[in-house]
Amino acid sequence: MQTTWLAPGWHPGLSHKGLVLSDIVAAVLSQDLDVHDPITSDKAGLSFVRRAFLPRAIGLGTGFLCVAVVLWERQSPIWLWALLVAFSYGWPLLAYWLALRSRSPYVIERRQVLFDSLMGGFWIASIGFNVLPTVMMLSMLAMNNTAAGGVRFVLRGMVMQALGMVVSVLLLGFSFTPQISQQILYACLPMLVIHPLTIGLVLYRLAIQLGQHKRTLRELSRTDSHTGLFNRRYWSEQASLVFDDCRARGQAASLALIDVKSSNDRYGHIAGDEVLREVGRCIQRNLRLTDIAGRYGGDEFCVLLPDTESGEALTVLERLREEITSLAFSQADGLSVSLSIGIAGFHTGLEDAQAWLKRADEALYRAKELGRNRVVAAAG
Repeated sequence: MQTTWLAPGWHPGLSHKGLVLSDIVAAVLSQDLDVHDPITSDKAGLSFVRRAFLPRAIGLGTGFLCVAVVLWERQSPIWLWALLVAFSYGWPLLAYWLALRSRSPYVIERRQVLFDSLMGGFWIASIGFNVLPTVMMLSMLAMNNTAAGGVRFVLRGMVMQALGMVVSVLLLGFSFTPQISQQILYACLPMLVIHPLTIGLVLYRLAIQLGQHKRTLRELSRTDSHTGLFNRRYWSEQASLVFDDCRARGQAASLALIDVKSSNDRYGHIAGDEVLREVGRCIQRNLRLTDIAGRYGGDEFCVLLPDTESGEALTVLERLREEITSLAFSQADGLSVSLSIGIAGFHTGLEDAQAWLKRADEALYRAKELGRNRVVAAAG
C-alpha cells in the first residue's frame, strides 16, 4: 500500500509567496562570476555552452521517462504533462540558443544550470518524492552543478532545488509516495546508463583538449618566437643534460656557437626579423632530428650535436655556413649575411656545461679574429 499525504494547492497567500520566491531566485542568480574574469571570455563561454548541451539534452531526454511513468501512475493533469514534454525536449534547444546569443554566454549558461536545478526540484516534488527517480535526479544535478562551478555552485543548486519543490507544493499540494513500482524501475534504467556515459564522454573530450593546450603552452614556453628554435633557457637545460650524458656514458658530442652578421642596419628591423627567421629555418633544415638548436640571444645561435666528433661537426657547420650566406631575402634585396662559428667537442676534462660553452665561445672569438665568415674548432 502507498502512503500519500496531500495538501491544498492554491490559496490566498500564494501571490505573496511567489514574490518571496522570486526574490530568493534573484539573490541566488546575482552571485555569479565577474563578467570581466578571463574564464568568462566569449571563447571560453561558448566552449562551456557547447559542452553543456549534450549532457543536458540526453539527461532531460532520458529523465523524461523517469518522471512520466510516475505522472502516469498518479494520473497527473494534462498541463503538467505539457510542461514535462516542453522542458525535457524544448528547454535544451532553447537554453543553447539563448546562451549562444548572449553577450556573456558563460554567465548565462551557469544561470541555466541553476534553472535546471530549480526544475529538478519541481519535478521531484511533483512525483511525490518517489525514491529512485528522486535520488537519480539529485545525483545527476549534483554532478552537473559540480562540473559547472564546484562545491559552492552545488550549494546554490541545492537552494534552487528547494525552491522548485516549494513551487510544486504551492501548485499541486504536498504528497509523499516513495514506493517504487516495476515500471518506474525499468523507466529509470536508460538514465542510469546513458547519462553517466555522456558525462564521461564530455570529460574525456575535455581532458584531450586540456592535454593539447598543455602541450602547446609547453612548446611556447621553450620556443623562440622569431626563429622557431628553442629559446636560451630551454637550450641551456638540454646542454646540461647532454653534458651529463656524455660524461656518464663516455660518448662524443659537439657544441657550436654561431654569430650572424648582416648588413641590416640600412634595411631596418623588418629585414632583421626576416634574417632571423630564415637563418632559423636553414639551421633546422641542415641538422639531424637528434641535434638541438636554439637562439642564444640577439644574432647568436647555438647548436648541440650529440654523438658527433668536432671534426664531423666542422663539416656539417661549414655546409650550413655556405647555405646561409647564399640566402636571399624578400624584404631586403641585396642584403648579405656572414657567419662566424665556434665549435668545441666534449672531453672529460671539462668541469660542466658552462665550461664547454666557454670553449665554444673562445673558438667563436677566434673565428672573428681571423676575419669572420668561417668555422673554427677549439683545439684539443
